[in-house]
Amino acid sequence: MAKFRRTAPVAAEMGIIPYKSENGQWIPSPFAGNGWWTGGFWPALMWQFYSAGRDPLFLTEARRAQALLTGQFRVFHELNHDVGFMYLLSCGADYKLTGDEQARTDTLHAASLMMGRFNPAGFIRAWNNADQAGYAIIDCMMNLSLLYWASRQTGDPRFAHVADIHAHTALREFIRPDGSVSHIIEFDPETGRRVRELPGQGYALGTQWSRGQAWGLYGFTLAYMNTRKPEYLEAALRIAANFIAHIRPDGLTDCDFCQPDTEERLDNIAGAIAACGLLELEKLTEKGEYRQAALRLVDGLLDRCCDWTDARCGLLTHCTASYHDDGAGRHTNITYGDYFLVEALAKLNGTDPMLWI
Repeated sequence: MAKFRRTAPVAAEMGIIPYKSENGQWIPSPFAGNGWWTGGFWPALMWQFYSAGRDPLFLTEARRAQALLTGQFRVFHELNHDVGFMYLLSCGADYKLTGDEQARTDTLHAASLMMGRFNPAGFIRAWNNADQAGYAIIDCMMNLSLLYWASRQTGDPRFAHVADIHAHTALREFIRPDGSVSHIIEFDPETGRRVRELPGQGYALGTQWSRGQAWGLYGFTLAYMNTRKPEYLEAALRIAANFIAHIRPDGLTDCDFCQPDTEERLDNIAGAIAACGLLELEKLTEKGEYRQAALRLVDGLLDRCCDWTDARCGLLTHCTASYHDDGAGRHTNITYGDYFLVEALAKLNGTDPMLWI
């Protein structure tokens, strides 16, 4: 927390939402400006710290970043299914922790935008390009929490119905027999029929991009926490078993569980996300194996891949955005890695405000 007390004002002075830190500087997103999907994790990190100690510095910085995010409502064309990541963890966290009514309104606005992405053929459209009308991705399982939240807030079941329709499509089409998950599935946007799987951000078609596995693990866990539907818990447990089997002896996480041994490419964001999901599974099942796996992941990150010095603004190192494209960062600090590590630590300390629910 002390590191971010020092570096949060640096982001404010720069007027940016930090995406990553390199060479002692914060760096904004290389894509789409403040409309990039990761923007909500910086204010979410601030809300985690504010929840832990009520330091007004973190509240002020969270709201500064949120103003940039809500400005994207008018830009609109950059927004996609990741409005859950962007607004539930920022404006939604603000409402949860402070009761701010404008923050509640902004979060409901985001939920309505996500509803507009629902294709009645059975899925939530991921991206905006004309040739991607049938694309859905496993990451969306995490964004569904925004819709469940909106149904609770408004008493309108339509939000939750849409979330369940998409989740059941993901159950049927994304989870493989071995408990791994696909990243991208293309559907016929007219009929909802599966067209093909696409390789996405992993090593190759049919491999196991580790962050996608983590999105599935935590996403289906959250779907169960929101609904108590047993099929979601069963899916989360299947994915968890596969993820646990691929944790490295040092507790770190390969970028793709099927990547060749000839090149080391880590993505510790995946390990931090999975640790959060596993800690919730431990509470749901009362099975200690999930906590032990989460501790292996967290201990690996703390012991081997955290920069506690002033040389870097952020904390978690060796984060990789995509296996084949280094443009968004390879083996560097990325802000949403910091967020999930801090969330995992808060869960272990019993102080997590559960911004997803």
